[in-house]
Amino acid sequence: MQIAPIIPPANLSNPVASQVDDALRNHIICLQTTVDGTLTLWVDRTRIKKVLKFLRDESQPRFEMLLDVTGIDERVRVHRAGQPASEFTVVYHLTSFSGHSDVRVKVPLMDADLKLPTVIDLWPSANWYERETWDMFGIEFDGHPNLFRIVLPPTWQGHALRKEHPARATEMEPFSLDDEQEAFEQDALLFNPEQWGMKRHSDTSEFMFLNLGPNHPSVHGAFRIALQLDGEILVDAVPDIGYHHRGAEKMGERQSWHTFIPYTDRIDYLGGVMNNLPYVMAVEKMAGIEVPERAKTIRVMLAEMFRICSHLLFYGTFAQDVGQLSPIFYMFVERERIFNIIESICGARMHPGWFRIGGVAQDLPNGWEVRVKELLDFMPPRLDEYDQMVMNNGIVKRRTQGVGAYSTQQAFDWAVTGPGLRATGLEWDYRKHRPYSGYENFEFDVPIAVNGDCYDRCAVRVEEMRQSLRIIKQCLENMPAGDYKANHPLTTPPRKEKTMQDIETLINHFLSVSWGPVIPPDEATIGIEATKGINSYYLISDGSTTSYRTRIRTPSFAHLQMIPEISRGFMVADLIAIIASIDFVMADVDR
Repeated sequence: MQIAPIIPPANLSNPVASQVDDALRNHIICLQTTVDGTLTLWVDRTRIKKVLKFLRDESQPRFEMLLDVTGIDERVRVHRAGQPASEFTVVYHLTSFSGHSDVRVKVPLMDADLKLPTVIDLWPSANWYERETWDMFGIEFDGHPNLFRIVLPPTWQGHALRKEHPARATEMEPFSLDDEQEAFEQDALLFNPEQWGMKRHSDTSEFMFLNLGPNHPSVHGAFRIALQLDGEILVDAVPDIGYHHRGAEKMGERQSWHTFIPYTDRIDYLGGVMNNLPYVMAVEKMAGIEVPERAKTIRVMLAEMFRICSHLLFYGTFAQDVGQLSPIFYMFVERERIFNIIESICGARMHPGWFRIGGVAQDLPNGWEVRVKELLDFMPPRLDEYDQMVMNNGIVKRRTQGVGAYSTQQAFDWAVTGPGLRATGLEWDYRKHRPYSGYENFEFDVPIAVNGDCYDRCAVRVEEMRQSLRIIKQCLENMPAGDYKANHPLTTPPRKEKTMQDIETLINHFLSVSWGPVIPPDEATIGIEATKGINSYYLISDGSTTSYRTRIRTPSFAHLQMIPEISRGFMVADLIAIIASIDFVMADVDR
């Protein structure tokens, strides 16, 4: 491919684009303009590492974290004006915490030669992201130490996010398993330490290998860790994921823009409507929908309620996993009381699917203020009690302080976000530093700790619950008047009360619900401060009623691959505390 720098002068007003143009003029194929305003650079694969290294080390601001790596099957995409020829595209999403900005770097590839160099030596977090991109698209990363299936079974045929791969069971032959195939599948499950990067012997002893999971109670889901032990000491702990994979991104490219909303609830299934938020905001960004202030505030209030519910479950299971059984029973009671309030507003509890494109499903019910005030009354004293029960407990401190610690730089290297990043001393919160949905109108603090260990990761979440209560109180006292949903024609579905005015509006409502809106061709990435870290949706519209590409970046996926880094040298009991402190959900990992 011929490389020609194509950064129009009008785009050089972006300071990073100007720096890239000065330092890497012959490395950039072109610059792409997207509706979300994210600087998007197309780079030849032979120069990708140099561009990424420049953005990490030399640009101002520096892009400290590789937030995501994914692929796009471009072969049947229609609207690609201004983009270089590409049958498959690899997308690197970098984040600057010092500059509160992102950059998107794309590499065009042809189906006949799907190879580019690994970037694990720049960011170790690239390991799983590159494996996932190979698993889903068949794109190879030269130099990767273990490029094999990560989400799909090792015997899977094909690459699931390619456009020709079936999306429904009805598109495939009925499932069958003869004796020969069963034996083949069983052989593929045999544990071979060398394939996992492990050695069987040391100079003085033979290692023991132990399976933790995939149904161990401490992993809170179908999740396996292959442990390599020298006596009682962990030599290595290699995570094995994929048991919970349900193809959410594939479904996002099959459902209409509207009907995919309930699926998002099931990603971090403890986050409820907070999962809806980045998705609908990304659609709204592409559609040009301005959400009313009342709808924004309602969204914030419900999101913070779910943050408290999620953190309460973490808090109780964290204490339980290190041996304290009582707190989880108390905390489940408070969680259920909050679910009762959520149900009275949304009509459902854990998975309301209540946010809509353009706003929320309906206005707040009469008497909502009374229920929310109940939460603000009963929750603070309960948190104080839990401090005495858990955080001030000597056994909990001895089990968790100094265990599984990492620094801010390690967090950047491994794409750790959310409370895990703030526990290292970095005061950075998406809601505060890159506010969305009206968070700029709220007063709250960003809790941090300094040791980056298991105890501090718990302490940060405990204080976050108190800050969430502060935000909910401000929602209660300053709820704006006005509409709960925008009047934009692409708002989906249109407000129900208007459908009885004339037949055209009723037809529009029917079509918007059944087919979904037609979103203009573009792409957008929207991230939020979810319960466990940065959750973002990267959506591409090809001018249709469905998404051309739905990429779900979840915090749990990145966080689990750091387990070997922070557990070596500890004992198995310490590993349980480390796992508990991460606060992950397997549906958030596997999607």
